[in-house]
Amino acid sequence: GSCRHRCCPGRNNACWAPGARRARCYCDSYCQRTGDCCQDYLATCRRAAVGCAVGPWGPWSRCSSPCGVGSRARSRQVTVPPRHGGEPCPDLKQRRGCLGQHPTCGTAK
Repeated sequence: GSCRHRCCPGRNNACWAPGARRARCYCDSYCQRTGDCCQDYLATCRRAAVGCAVGPWGPWSRCSSPCGVGSRARSRQVTVPPRHGGEPCPDLKQRRGCLGQHPTCGTAK
């Protein structure tokens, strides 16, 4: 079977071509995991693959707790989504612990 003019991202059971002995071969990027790609999948579809690209990390948020243990978070945006089986996106959010030390923490009764 041939993937000419038929390359699909992700897992797509409708993205197939007739293969040898009435078997289907697939042209979706998931076929690499299952091993049922059409013979020309790599040459035809991977050439069109576009990996994910992300922007820079934003600033860390304030500590979620003004006094005591809390957390901070930051995020980044996808600038180019993955297409045609390209590399998936890395984490878009990060979280870390913090200790709130607002000036009024020690004076609270």
